[in-house]
Amino acid sequence: MKKIAVIVTNHKKLGHRGKKTGLWLRELTDFYHEVKDDFEIDIISPKAAKVPIDPRSLPAAVINGRTRHYYLDKKIQRQLDRPLTPGEVKADEYAGIYFTGGHGTMWDFPDNQELQRMTANIYEKGGIVAAVCHGPSGLLNVRLSDGSPLLSGHLATGFSDLEEKLLGLYKDIPFSLQHEMKERGALVQIAQLPLETCVIESGRLITGQNPASASGVGEKMREQLKDMDRYAYQARLNGPKES
Repeated sequence: MKKIAVIVTNHKKLGHRGKKTGLWLRELTDFYHEVKDDFEIDIISPKAAKVPIDPRSLPAAVINGRTRHYYLDKKIQRQLDRPLTPGEVKADEYAGIYFTGGHGTMWDFPDNQELQRMTANIYEKGGIVAAVCHGPSGLLNVRLSDGSPLLSGHLATGFSDLEEKLLGLYKDIPFSLQHEMKERGALVQIAQLPLETCVIESGRLITGQNPASASGVGEKMREQLKDMDRYAYQARLNGPKES
């Protein structure tokens, strides 16, 4: 069974006002639901420390049965209590990598060189890179072997400036994700309505704008990886025959 690396934040404070943040729970659980039957999933974080859950995302664990189911899943709980770190895994083992969101990612994803190398390795060996909401902050400084930014020339999306302002959090974030993605050469596309589902495929890069988009990102990654398997199988069938 192929493996997917799911990257989560360790950062739990939002801005100078010290509000609590962390992983946005639904962005893990919705994605997990879409890929769990076909792929093995490793939860990986910058540090081997318990993953904080953004308290604002926890009501979904009460209201939504699916979110609650995975939040209470003992296997997932163990992985969140003690996630793997990039130094403990080999990029070659993964067919895809997915960056979850939550505002904490804006502090511990962008400058993590181990995550950058891991992402570039997976992408350049034909794997899929995906991210949702604030997760694309982990892609900002990923450069390919030719020195070009991974995001350059790709259609992509992420949590928008308008959405930050509607939540009253724009002054708490360290940078504008929308602006920084454009600075790396991404062609940023934003849904017409804030917090509306928006999932964009750009080759082997899949991005979602907000929590509502996490399920769609999972669907697209699952479809692409399964298509790759079908193409590889057909290529073997149609390969050169011995004379």
